[in-house]
Amino acid sequence: MVDRLAVLLERYPVSAEVFHAGALCGIHALDGGGDRGQLHLVRRGPVEVLHGKDVVHVTEPSLLLYPRPLAHRFVTDAERGADLACANLRFDGGHAHPLRAALPDFVAMPLDRIGGAGPVLALLFEEAFAERCGRHALVNRLFEVVLIQLLRQLMESGRMPAGLLAGLGHPRLRHALAAVHAAPAEPWTLERMAAEARMSRSVFAAAFRDAMGRTPAQYLAEWRIGLAQQAIRRGTPLKAIPAGIGYGSEAAFSRAFKAQTGLAPRGLATHRCRGMNGVPARLGRSGGAGGAGRVRRPTRPPAGRLRRTAHGQASSAAGPASSRRPASRAGAGADPGLTSQAGRRPR
Repeated sequence: MVDRLAVLLERYPVSAEVFHAGALCGIHALDGGGDRGQLHLVRRGPVEVLHGKDVVHVTEPSLLLYPRPLAHRFVTDAERGADLACANLRFDGGHAHPLRAALPDFVAMPLDRIGGAGPVLALLFEEAFAERCGRHALVNRLFEVVLIQLLRQLMESGRMPAGLLAGLGHPRLRHALAAVHAAPAEPWTLERMAAEARMSRSVFAAAFRDAMGRTPAQYLAEWRIGLAQQAIRRGTPLKAIPAGIGYGSEAAFSRAFKAQTGLAPRGLATHRCRGMNGVPARLGRSGGAGGAGRVRRPTRPPAGRLRRTAHGQASSAAGPASSRRPASRAGAGADPGLTSQAGRRPR
């Protein structure tokens, strides 16, 4: 039986890189730049988490996931502080990563509700807050394990809105989805997908539409073209792509690709080479006229680096403090430099 989550992560990996482990005191802000998500583990609070005008009060050990960049900040007691371990998340494919696209902007969950995560979290915190050789590499991998356990928990909760995670959590649809994900080149039809789910055509089609928010044919096309975009980003020759994702000719592939993206495959490949339309030519190099092949110097500290602002300065990442209002678990996400305003609380 195909593992419904493993096949997705094999095709679209997620990697973690820890950037903070220890106490945070006062106000710490993260801006919403870059393209990485973030995963924060609160070992000891309390912590107020602000997303623009909204506030989430974290009073117990919790996980905070931001799959997409969105500015947020932490407010803790200036003296006692709070203990957190934080990691940047790199989703292969960026915004096109299917699991990333299926997640809400912000997920908050008490650590004791993540099934089976207790021993992993205990080891993660032990390693993150110690000074041992290999600590960085080990904690990175443990963050990735926790993310997988969270995804499993969300799928099995049955509470996700229509989308991929809801489909993967369905007791029958998940078999069809896993089969399609594992073998996109197969000649999939409605009948064959329904057979994988052990459902009739009509019941399968209705259940798929309800859980996924689209028809089986629409999703199949999206999945195949998403894999094609990924292959183009990785530099795969265009002529080698169609057969691997279920298209019998380059012409059929080109038509399907343009219907999904608005661009011909060759046009996207050209944009990739030029670093246009959000598809980077090469990481760390500038694109466009006069910039090709030159190393671009960073204009600000690397993502996730802690830097402390002058006492009393306002953080440009967090927005006006007067805009806060209480809220439940509302969306956000963030990425680059972690800034601090120790000892001050927003009014």
